[in-house]
Amino acid sequence: MRTSQRGLNLIKSFEGLRLQAYQDSVGVWTIGYGTTRGVKTGMSISKEQAERMLLNDVQRFEPEVQRMITAPLNQNQWDALMSFTYNLGAGNLESSTLRRLLNVGDYSGAAEQFLRWNKAGGKVLSGLTRRREAERALFLEAV
Repeated sequence: MRTSQRGLNLIKSFEGLRLQAYQDSVGVWTIGYGTTRGVKTGMSISKEQAERMLLNDVQRFEPEVQRMITAPLNQNQWDALMSFTYNLGAGNLESSTLRRLLNVGDYSGAAEQFLRWNKAGGKVLSGLTRRREAERALFLEAV
């Protein structure tokens, strides 16, 4: 599957756009729509570069999600999982109860797992809580 425009918009809405490098809530250098790979202090980019970086990151995560999730997915479920993985990384999806429940066909149980991933540096963040609620809602929405 490929991430839809709705999925990309969900990622963008929570990541926000920053054209100057900054440190996120746990100190990771970040730029654009949440890109962390190769980002260094003092870096700046254009909006077009941020768009390309987002698409490159999404295209890097898509095969990972495809490999890890064996249960059939609709477009909304895929997009919700892509937003989750974009934010948390493929390793967290791979080790998650969300993935385990989904792969045994427990879609409602998997959906509830999104809400557990609302902490950074051990602290609950309201932005992460809102993001996980939006991902869960999208995951549960019929196409």
